[in-house]
Amino acid sequence: MSNLSDVGNLMYLDLEIIESNDIVHNSEYLITATAKELSNTNSRNWIPLVVKEITEDRYQVIGNSFIYAVAEAAGLEKVWCIIADDSEETAKITKILAGETIPKINLSTATRDEIKIALQYLIEQPNTPLKGVKLPVATNRIDEAPRQYWQNFEPITQLKCGITKGKKLNALKEVFELTPQPISDVIKEHIILNTLSTTELKKIAKERGITGYSKKKKDELVELLSQ
Repeated sequence: MSNLSDVGNLMYLDLEIIESNDIVHNSEYLITATAKELSNTNSRNWIPLVVKEITEDRYQVIGNSFIYAVAEAAGLEKVWCIIADDSEETAKITKILAGETIPKINLSTATRDEIKIALQYLIEQPNTPLKGVKLPVATNRIDEAPRQYWQNFEPITQLKCGITKGKKLNALKEVFELTPQPISDVIKEHIILNTLSTTELKKIAKERGITGYSKKKKDELVELLSQ
């Protein structure tokens, strides 16, 4: 769709041929006050919009949506834009670079330092539900846990690191994601088995050819599979 000859170019485009589907979360005050400042200078957006071409001579904002909202409020007829390609990867990294999306790290493989700085970021946010969580304790217990097999974040609540179900656990999803490894049927370590669900434990028991497991509770399955 994109005109490849234009990708990467700085272009001065009519605002009316540019659309934005993004919701700008900045306050109306910031938009209108910034628009007034812009109008009081030379009405030139020195930080360009990042746009992609969606049809011939039609563009869509993929980065710097705040500047688009300000340009509209200031009544600009033309704005400076960087032309990007139309790939999803470009749209994703553009929003991250523009500070409109928070990048996530893979908790399945993250280093201890990556876990620490991500947790620190969350704990330092205003009105965070993670207030009171001790950073060194949470970092160490998550780092040392068998997180490569976690299917979701629920096992963190079993680590006694101050992160409980509900708002605290949900807050982690702002910066973490999981890409778990396949669960091996030879796992016998209690620490790993305890992080698995009852359904997953029964699946391992079935794959091992164990009989009489179907009515057992989780702690009984853990004992059975650890032998």
